[in-house]
This record gives sequence, C-alpha cells and structure tokens, in this order.
Amino acid sequence: MSNLHSYVKVDRPAPKCLATSQEIRDRGSAFVGSVYRASTPEEAKAAISHHRNVVHAGKKAYEISAWRCMVLKHGKSGLGGPDDFEVKAGYDDDGEQWAGSKVSRVMQHEGVLDAVVIVSRWFGGTLLGPARFAHIETCASEVCRTFKGVEEMEECISTLTRLDDMLASLRQELNDLTQSSESATSGSTSARTALDDINNAEGRKADSPIIQSCKGISTSQKREDLSVPGKVLSTVSSL
Repeated sequence: MSNLHSYVKVDRPAPKCLATSQEIRDRGSAFVGSVYRASTPEEAKAAISHHRNVVHAGKKAYEISAWRCMVLKHGKSGLGGPDDFEVKAGYDDDGEQWAGSKVSRVMQHEGVLDAVVIVSRWFGGTLLGPARFAHIETCASEVCRTFKGVEEMEECISTLTRLDDMLASLRQELNDLTQSSESATSGSTSARTALDDINNAEGRKADSPIIQSCKGISTSQKREDLSVPGKVLSTVSSL
C-alpha cells in the first residue's frame, strides 16, 4: 500500500470490519457498505480514516459514513443509571450531499449503537439521481442487520457461558454434598456394626454353658456353697 499508514507502526490494533454488504452496481457506479465497532465518536472517525486510507488505499471513492455512540454525560459516573448516558451521533457526506443523513437514519431505524457504518461509492461517470440514495440505504441496512445479529449472538454466547459456569458450580456442590453424605452414612454403618458385634458377643456370653449352668444354681444354693469352700470347688469342678 503506497500510503503513510503502510509505514507507520502504532500500538493500537487496527479497526476491524465486522460486516460488508453485497456490492450494488448501477450504470458504472458501485456501492458497498461496511460496519465497525465504535464506542466513541473518536473511534468512529479513526475507523473511517482506516477504511479510507488502508482498506481502500489507492481507490478513489466517496466514503459516506454515520455513527451512533452511547457515551457518558459530562460529569457523570454511570452509577446513576441510564440517565447518566447520552447518544452521540454524527455523519459525513464526503462530497455526496445528503447521503450521510440517509445512513444515520438507517442506523437509528435499526437501533444500532456503538458502531460506525460506511457506504463506499465509486462513481462510474453517470449521475444516478435519487436512485443513489436507495442504493446507499440498502447497503447500510444490510450491514446494520448483520451487526445486530452479531451482537445478539455474542449476548447468547455470554449468557450460555454464565449458565455453564453456574451448572459447573452446582455440580461441584452436589458432588461435595454426596461425598459428605456417604461419609456420614459410612460412619453410622460402622457404629451400628460395632453395636451389633457387642450385642452378639453379649448374646454368645449369655448362651455359654458356664453362664447357663450358673443360672441354674439357686440363689440359696449359691449362698450355701459360697459359705463352704469345698462345695464351691466341687460345684465349679462339676461345671
């Protein structure tokens, strides 16, 4: 590209064209629409300059443009809600009288904000009269609708991403709760098993022959036997 922009290096990334319309040809003239993001009028003008001097370098064309940007009002912080903001709009005919206002009207009708629309016209030598405005509006409408579609898609992707994050968090919580529940159940089962072992041991002890034999001895006999050492010994021996 034989222009100054080809040799100047800047830190700021070059404006990116989000959409381009189909080309309209009429009696030698050609019309093409383009749309760029622009959150401020300054960004819009930088995109127009890039489009004219880089994208269409060496191609003489009328770069008809319009922009609409939502910006903070002077002295406002944005914390006050929508009343802190205002729409800054403007347009540039670039020699094609009344054409810029046509593009601006299309942007307003389509509800496009934070963007700049550029309709490039290459003059073919024949005056088109009012037909040229119809071509300009057609190109502007096409890129505006594409821009709105891109915005809606990005919003959907952002919403789905947030939902995915929420689901991942909920799955992790459910997993933690399940593990805690399993640990508590395992502890309760261990306690019940230990209690069952104790009861079984006591049952086996109570059913043992020695205990049963001892139960068969009357209380009075036990007292009598305990009072006579020899009988105690014989009684135990007999068990």
